[in-house]
Amino acid sequence: MAKARFFVQDSDFLGHGIFNVDSDESWKFQRQVASHEFNTKSLRKFIETVVDTELSDRLIPILSSAAKNGTVLDFQNILQRFAFDNICKIAFGFDPVYLSPSLPQAKFALAFEDSVRISYGRLTASIPLIWKIKKFFNIGSEKRLKMAVSEVKEYAMNIVKQKKQKLEQLGEKESLDDDLLSRFLSSGHVDEKFVTDIVISFLIAGRDTTSAALTWYFWLLSQHPEVQSKVVKEIKEHSEVPAYEEVKDLVYVHASLCECMRLYPPVPLDTKEALNDDVLPGGTVVKKGMRVSYFPYAMGRLESLWGSDWAEFKPERWLQKEENSKSWRFVQKDSYHYPVFQAGPRICLGKEMAFLQMKSVVAGVLRRFKVVPAFEREVVEPEYISYLTAKMKGGFPVKIVERGQDEN
Repeated sequence: MAKARFFVQDSDFLGHGIFNVDSDESWKFQRQVASHEFNTKSLRKFIETVVDTELSDRLIPILSSAAKNGTVLDFQNILQRFAFDNICKIAFGFDPVYLSPSLPQAKFALAFEDSVRISYGRLTASIPLIWKIKKFFNIGSEKRLKMAVSEVKEYAMNIVKQKKQKLEQLGEKESLDDDLLSRFLSSGHVDEKFVTDIVISFLIAGRDTTSAALTWYFWLLSQHPEVQSKVVKEIKEHSEVPAYEEVKDLVYVHASLCECMRLYPPVPLDTKEALNDDVLPGGTVVKKGMRVSYFPYAMGRLESLWGSDWAEFKPERWLQKEENSKSWRFVQKDSYHYPVFQAGPRICLGKEMAFLQMKSVVAGVLRRFKVVPAFEREVVEPEYISYLTAKMKGGFPVKIVERGQDEN
């Protein structure tokens, strides 16, 4: 489509954040300010001062303790906590310490989950009038959503207020905090409600997408030991170089993550709304105001796009052997063929950051541990459920096992 915008049927939760904004100027402003967070210098800092610290000081000790005591962990929950701490630190200069040994049951986290789940229910409702009636009378799921959104917005607003106070205390002569929220507050847009909407959008982007991808990735590796062996081999071959350089060069790991997200995309469904009349390449007429949805989950399983072996977890489909070499070269797919990170003007700004974060977690965990599923009964495939982002229904129970020195 020549002109389109995101369509999320819930301004109550996402407000005027970048995922839901319908103004070109507001969207361009948010994207321009956010883009400074994703240059090479910021990405290196993200890995070396945020992700590595969270790995070494929090995640690895929790996994080590679980391995020693034979504890079963919900790895989906652990990864969400890890990602939440990460996005808060790099985007807002704030550490919620959500991944701590006690694994606190934060009221905010429960409210956030409810907000995401019920908002998605609105988006996919076959009869939208039903939720609108519930909202009018403030009953049922709409009452729960109102309470949950209030909790989330209060939490985000507190982050904004604390940052504003800090910036006011520093004064203009002091250096600006190197985080996303500081940039927005120093850009002239100091409306707390607007900036709070931005905070919530980035919390969703940073917390739910990478944790969803990694949850399914570790499960897939447990089902494909031959792939896991190749992943661990590559990790150990790069273990002596600095952290940023290490994860940047993990080609096979990168390919295996892409392959995982082909089968289990973190965002399984996306919808746009036409800003004017248009005609799609296939000849479909789209009128102004119409919604157009596409399904990365279904697209990743189409034989016409991926061949007769589409059902196989096969990282090699993303790789080519270098000429006269045993080394692999990653082959990028067209973003419209593989729209996991969207395509065109709205392609995901945080794509490289997400890959660096995921590869850091994979390297940090698999260098030392095996992640072994521990479902109460035999599971052929966990249930993939779709909200605004994907989840593994019921969580991902695992046991952590120390890996031997020479073990792949």
